[in-house]
Amino acid sequence: MLAIRGRIFPSTNQLVSLEAALENGKVIAGETRIGATRVPIRRVRLVPRKVKPLPDVLEAIAAADLILLGPGSLFTSIIPNLLVSGVAEAIEKSSATRVYIANLMTQPGETLGYTLADHVRAIHQHTARKVIDCVVINNEPLAPDVLRRYKSKGSEPVLVDPAELRRTGLHCLFDNLLEVHGVVRHDPRRLASFLLKRFIQP
Repeated sequence: MLAIRGRIFPSTNQLVSLEAALENGKVIAGETRIGATRVPIRRVRLVPRKVKPLPDVLEAIAAADLILLGPGSLFTSIIPNLLVSGVAEAIEKSSATRVYIANLMTQPGETLGYTLADHVRAIHQHTARKVIDCVVINNEPLAPDVLRRYKSKGSEPVLVDPAELRRTGLHCLFDNLLEVHGVVRHDPRRLASFLLKRFIQP
């Protein structure tokens, strides 16, 4: 749609696993087990702790005009990539606009009960870096039947708390970005168009 030729780099090519420390003191390992836990997650970490990034990743971050984080699983997708040595530091130093695309729904177990500010707070607590300038948020409500269906599976819309986000210095941008065809997702065309108009096109 955008006539863009992209390149995809893993954040690291080392063999690495993921561990989570839970609020009850237990430690569990593996993305599948972490995503399925019903005990709140206190912190995730990489094993081994020191993991080298791909040089291409740091070069791409340094050359970027726009850096997008998310949408995606908070503790098993977004944060682990930021824990690779040098990645969060490179994002913090970048002159690009750094945008977090807010998840539409909580994930059973992993982020149940999390507000949008909780998502952002978890990212900043894990990285100890400023890696987000603004947050892109869907403002289109879900139909009652869709809400009921997701609630029965332990998922609900991520509660948006703009005042708390702004207190942390983040700019909030809203638009109708919703697509519902059996599952709740961001509409890729609307999202891409919004990002281009807001951040790239003059």
